[in-house]
Amino acid sequence: MKAKTLQVCGTGSGVGKSVIVSALCRIFLQEGYRVAPFKAQNMALNSFVTRAQGEIGRAQATQAQACHIEPTVDMNPVLIKPTSDVGAQVIVLGKPIGNMHALRYTKYKSRLLGVVRSSFRRLADGYEVVVMEGAGSPAEINLKSHDIVNLKMAAFARAPVILVGDIDKGGVFAWIIGTLELLTPKERRMIKGIIINKFRGDITLLKPGIDFLERRTGIKVLGVIPYYKNIKIPEEDAVPLDSFKDSSSGRDHKLNIDVLYLPHISNFTDFDTLEKEPDVRLRYVKSPEELNKPDMIIIPGTKNTISDLRYLMKSGFMSRILSIINSDKKVSLLGICGGYQMLGKQILDKYGLESRRKQIQGMNLLSVETSLMTDKILTQVEAKEINSGLRLSGYEIHHGLTRIFGKCKPFFEVFECNGKKIKYREGAVSSDRRILGTYIHGIFDSNPFRRNFLNGLRRKKGWPALPVKESLNPDKEFDKLAELVRESINMGLLRKILIGGLK
Repeated sequence: MKAKTLQVCGTGSGVGKSVIVSALCRIFLQEGYRVAPFKAQNMALNSFVTRAQGEIGRAQATQAQACHIEPTVDMNPVLIKPTSDVGAQVIVLGKPIGNMHALRYTKYKSRLLGVVRSSFRRLADGYEVVVMEGAGSPAEINLKSHDIVNLKMAAFARAPVILVGDIDKGGVFAWIIGTLELLTPKERRMIKGIIINKFRGDITLLKPGIDFLERRTGIKVLGVIPYYKNIKIPEEDAVPLDSFKDSSSGRDHKLNIDVLYLPHISNFTDFDTLEKEPDVRLRYVKSPEELNKPDMIIIPGTKNTISDLRYLMKSGFMSRILSIINSDKKVSLLGICGGYQMLGKQILDKYGLESRRKQIQGMNLLSVETSLMTDKILTQVEAKEINSGLRLSGYEIHHGLTRIFGKCKPFFEVFECNGKKIKYREGAVSSDRRILGTYIHGIFDSNPFRRNFLNGLRRKKGWPALPVKESLNPDKEFDKLAELVRESINMGLLRKILIGGLK
């Protein structure tokens, strides 16, 4: 294995590991290295389809973008997509191998050790630096014996480990020290540096705490990363808390877009670009009562359509949505992937992929019917909206096949699939164009389509259309992130750790 390696672990989930890995990938790229990201196992509902039709975690696709390389399944050889509190779909090298309960997967995991090591070797042989990401915490007592992603993977890769803690959550010093205390002496020696993430305020006030931390642990604090809001890099696999904000105050010419926070919500990165529009107030709503005069309601993707459809029924969401749609003709409703399936007349599950029930009635808002199939569709697509002719790129991840009948019209025309020319109609639109459904993820990443779509909502309110704004340049955002991290940490010490490897 040729590459120099480094692993970023965290004191827990959501502390910023994925973003720190993206930053380090871009920093080492800027220093002239050929760099690749790697996460042996990722538990996430935000996923991405590679050009070779493999499904990986969205975070690793983002990190590959920071490296200026094409995402591959070797960057995330094992992806776990929860379908319930105790079960998940297991995806190995980009393809689903089945649904497993937690205990069964724990026993199965030993078979995957060779898979993740082979993927790592291929990356290490093809690149000069591999920046690895851990999962959750390396000190989870109940998981350490069958670990394939944290310190056992770092030991195999001879990768020194950087431990990241999130000070914005509170208790960061106890969190860091507690993590280290739960490691064996051999494991603690693998930790070569500490990064404190998401700090607000005057850093001089943090110095006594840093001094104490270094004395107590004997490990250097590489730096403190400030909390930022002006860098547009996707978060980790959790909806930011400020997305559950109240929209009741002030009608300041913003479109109110409410996204249902489903129990098995997936691919909510579909709405990142919407949230950044100046005339949009986007929220994730957890109860029917929160649907307060929306201009558009979105039912997002889900890893378990039938379970989440039953949730909409039992929680009162379905009756609330139907009441809003019937009483206010200006409100639009969009379903993406699983959300699209819910809008139809029924969902058939004769193979029992998601439920013991062979069928379930949908919301009956679109004249479509879905059959869940055993084969999973994983495609990158190029399409155009039939009504406007505007083009966009996206990807599909689903088990369902949906057919249109009645008065519905297709939403898009796909003209390229996985790099090959093709032609088929996709999605569905009601006759009054208020109810829309599609399987394509990422439709709002296209600036012209997104602005045209939002301007349609604006026209319903009697507001003037806004022009298409300048495209967000992801490369510039990665450069901004790299600059922030580079200025916040001891790069000289980090380079020594990287070059020195694990001793």
